[in-house]
Amino acid sequence: MTDETKPGPRSTPRRTSLLPDRFPVRRTILILLSIAIVVGVTLGTVATLREGRFTGAAWQGFVISGIARGSVYALIALGYTLVYGILFMINFAHGEVFMSGAYTAFFVAAALAEHNFLNANPIVSIVLILLVSMVTSTLVALLLERVAYRPLRGAPRLVPLITAIGASLFLQYTFRGMYGASSRAYPQIEVLTGNWRVLGVTVARTQVIVIVGALILMLGLYAFIARTKTGRSMRAVGEDKEIASLMGINVDRTIVTTFAIGGMLAGAAGILYIFLFNQVIFTMGFVPGIKAFTAAVLGGIGSITGAALGGLLLGLLEAVGPVLFLSGAGVPSPNQLQPVIAFGILVLVLIFRPGGILGSPDEKRA
Repeated sequence: MTDETKPGPRSTPRRTSLLPDRFPVRRTILILLSIAIVVGVTLGTVATLREGRFTGAAWQGFVISGIARGSVYALIALGYTLVYGILFMINFAHGEVFMSGAYTAFFVAAALAEHNFLNANPIVSIVLILLVSMVTSTLVALLLERVAYRPLRGAPRLVPLITAIGASLFLQYTFRGMYGASSRAYPQIEVLTGNWRVLGVTVARTQVIVIVGALILMLGLYAFIARTKTGRSMRAVGEDKEIASLMGINVDRTIVTTFAIGGMLAGAAGILYIFLFNQVIFTMGFVPGIKAFTAAVLGGIGSITGAALGGLLLGLLEAVGPVLFLSGAGVPSPNQLQPVIAFGILVLVLIFRPGGILGSPDEKRA
């Protein structure tokens, strides 16, 4: 049999798929998920409002509590977004920076209370406690930058991320060894007890101080970044380190300044957090740190305005969401599901808009 007469290879029949070649499976799943979430939230909200379980004053309390809590999240989130804007890394040890200042300042507050100085001179005492917290957090942040992160600047992004997680655990258990494993209650400052009437609404004094203090710090940071030479240097280094270096900017000094500012904000947030919750423990930085990271992603990590907006939105959703969405559905103790709201938001933002509300539309950069 010659080559011309040899039978050719059998052609296998082509299987036809039941789905079109380019059926948008992922988009369809996301659309169905969106519809399910919207329907569930709508039905729960309608049921809650129809039952009328909560008075207008109660809703006002939820909103104010959410704004106060969100203000703390915003301050911590600014530390995440500042470091990301410069180094494009997530400093997961930032929650422990927040914890270190608040926990160390506890011993100062306890000593002042023991000598009857705390309530005799409340303003001086609060300033002193705040300074101790901010200095401690700043020193811890600078130590992290120098020891854990600076040697890894040229490494792939996964390496600093793993290092940050290890640094977080190291700091947690270092402070556990130094200060103990039990929680401690801050001594009460009498001038902060009670309520004020603000625009006809009764608000706890601590909530007013937290909201106003956080607002002043956020506006101060925004002005610092926008109008000072150091702020312009930080923005330049965030855009391109090599070009910034060629323009005469000291990149190392700018990065150190960024960590110092993030540490100061975390230390201030730690004292504001104490005004709201009044307890410290060596693990207290983990959950607020993750929620602040969620706030930074929600607003647009790398954006200062986005971090502030994301923190406030997350605080409001965390305070109002469980009672609004879940009470009408008959879910018992909905407030215990506040972390579900926070981490659910993180998952949804990463799925539908990885760049966040005000972040870059470029998903790889965001």
